[in-house]
Amino acid sequence: MKQKSKKPNIVFMLSDDQGAWAMGCAGNDEIRTPNLDRLAESGIRFENFFCTSPVCSPARASLFTGKMPSQHGVHDWISGGNTGEHAIEYLAGQTGLTDILAEHGYECGISGKWHLGDSQTPQKSFKHWFVHEKGGGPYYGARMVRNGELVVEEDYLTDVITDDGIQFIKEHAHGENPFYLSVHYTAPHDPWIGQHPEDIVALYDDCLFESCPQEPLHPWTIPTAPGRDQPREHLKGYFAAVTAMDANIGRIIDTLEEEGIRNDTLIVFLSDNGFNCGHHGIWGKGNGTFPQNMYDTSVKVPAIMSHPGTIVEHIVSDELVSGYDVLPTLLDYLGLMHFTPEHLPGRSISPVLQGDAIEERDNVVIYDEYGPVRMIRTKEWKYIHRYPYGPHELYDLIDDPGERHNRIDDTDCEQIVKQMRGDLEEWFYTYADAAIDGTRQPVSGLGQIGLAGINGKGKKAFVDPK
Repeated sequence: MKQKSKKPNIVFMLSDDQGAWAMGCAGNDEIRTPNLDRLAESGIRFENFFCTSPVCSPARASLFTGKMPSQHGVHDWISGGNTGEHAIEYLAGQTGLTDILAEHGYECGISGKWHLGDSQTPQKSFKHWFVHEKGGGPYYGARMVRNGELVVEEDYLTDVITDDGIQFIKEHAHGENPFYLSVHYTAPHDPWIGQHPEDIVALYDDCLFESCPQEPLHPWTIPTAPGRDQPREHLKGYFAAVTAMDANIGRIIDTLEEEGIRNDTLIVFLSDNGFNCGHHGIWGKGNGTFPQNMYDTSVKVPAIMSHPGTIVEHIVSDELVSGYDVLPTLLDYLGLMHFTPEHLPGRSISPVLQGDAIEERDNVVIYDEYGPVRMIRTKEWKYIHRYPYGPHELYDLIDDPGERHNRIDDTDCEQIVKQMRGDLEEWFYTYADAAIDGTRQPVSGLGQIGLAGINGKGKKAFVDPK
């Protein structure tokens, strides 16, 4: 990495519920994402990037802390403790990426979705704090927190979040210290109908939506899953939400160029979790079914990193990468690797960003969890274990990349199942905190309303699916 007078700025853009399939540069010729496509052209796109849990709050907590859910204790989307006198700081006492950056001179700001509790109080060393009151909702008339006070933003929320982020960039573009900015969109999370600019929705009037086949209803589909009733109209809204977000991402890139700091700024674009728009007969993500699912469409996310002149350009990597790798990668990239907290499950992939091969670990795999549902995945196989009784799944990703044929009962695969289950259990035994281990929490996929485990002081923390 080039040595510069100060460390690079970072703009970390995070979408909400965007499938890895929902970008033009990922091979989708129906959805319009020209700015994400040009970002990918200027950097590296990862086609095998996985969230740590296929639902928003746990995945976001992992990005900030480098921990997996059974270490940080956020196991489901936060449904309580966001504001008011009973607000809960779900990551209290845990070191975040921005805490480390702030200690090393970064000016840190966030605009958009937080959804990790106590939205009215700035956390994790953010000095600029403009966040959503909860985790999502209407795109017009959204309830936000500005300067600790709840405000209603009447304009289109994706534009509002971008406006605030651009103001932060302009204020810090030429400061003595580098800046870190989180731009966390609520797009393309529902609602979709009547919620997005009509001219953008109209772009999809004639779309065939062949990238989103409406398959027969999955037998585990939850009754509250959005999108099933009017799939075509919901698809138009979902695609429009992505395209409107893409236009705003273009505004941010343009601002960096206009300020003359594009080459001094690392841009990271991710989504918190994947999403199914009819794929596998599901509308939703991991909690679009009960028991929760671990299909690639739920756990794979779009991922792009770009820093002109430093990161390799126009590269597609098939490296297996997880959300728990983000914190060590960024700290390594910035020369701060030795400040990484201890006992984290992730690794740095910074060498890949420079165009170098990284030293292969033994049995390089991806692990994922959603309460009692756990996954281990290689490039060839995926094993899903559901505690305590199943059902379990095994997929041959070479011959069956669409995960159509569960081979868990195939006698030819008994040794594969034994090996993968052993590796999965050993990994979670190594890293999980027994007090907040997801398999010991009643995680339903319907929300978390308090601290998990012993930190919850015996209070009910998860919504009962019954």
